[in-house]
Amino acid sequence: MLRRSAILALPLLLSAIPALAVSDEIQVYTGEIMPLGEVGLTWHNNYAFDGLKSPDFPGGLVDNHTYSSVTEWALGVTPWFEAGLYLPLFTHSSNQGWTYNGFKLRALFVQPDNQDKNFYYGVNFEFSWNEKTWDTQVNTGEIRPIIGWRFGEDKRWSITINPILDNSYAGFSRLEFVPATRLDYKIDETWTVAAEEYDDFGELRGFLPTNQQSHQLWGVVDFTGDPISVEAGVGFGLTPSTDRLAVKLMLITDLTGPHGLFAH
Repeated sequence: MLRRSAILALPLLLSAIPALAVSDEIQVYTGEIMPLGEVGLTWHNNYAFDGLKSPDFPGGLVDNHTYSSVTEWALGVTPWFEAGLYLPLFTHSSNQGWTYNGFKLRALFVQPDNQDKNFYYGVNFEFSWNEKTWDTQVNTGEIRPIIGWRFGEDKRWSITINPILDNSYAGFSRLEFVPATRLDYKIDETWTVAAEEYDDFGELRGFLPTNQQSHQLWGVVDFTGDPISVEAGVGFGLTPSTDRLAVKLMLITDLTGPHGLFAH
């Protein structure tokens, strides 16, 4: 089941960021999309139990004890294209309380029927409008290639790589390399377990020193159900520039499909 979309969450169990700052979305894209004409919703919830205690920039948010959340709306436009909207994006930070942080548009292009293929691929583009507490730039973007393989007995194993480039529209050399990787094992049709890693190496023109890079390893469990699926995980920082302990909770539903919340 694809990039399922979410709804309803327990804002007590949630998570924080992989890359140096508070994050709205901690997820590896596996190249699945909403079926044609159907609408999905994913509710991302993140919390840093033990996070960075200084903001990335003056006036920015502090990670430590900060909760971030966004609802992600998705529409299956064609068998190979999904359009998305992230709104509203908000946080409750330890240094600024409740803040609204902006919104994002998303365009996801994939190989049709990726969920049935041994080799799957796609690319996602995001366009963000940021409030000043969220980013120093009003407009930023993301280029996220998706490459994955299924293998092993009954193809229960899969590995997915998202070699992400964050874009501040300041030139190619200023693109920031923030890859995400996922290795998962499908226990059955309901349960999947996974290890994920999220990294921030810095700009292409010169990677940051190792102790200033962000590297975070996650243990993740996925539950596939109707009408709501769940992805939950715990992340552990591997460098001084990474949140040491964070959690995430995603609640996902197909709003209009045959098993969706509003199915007749």
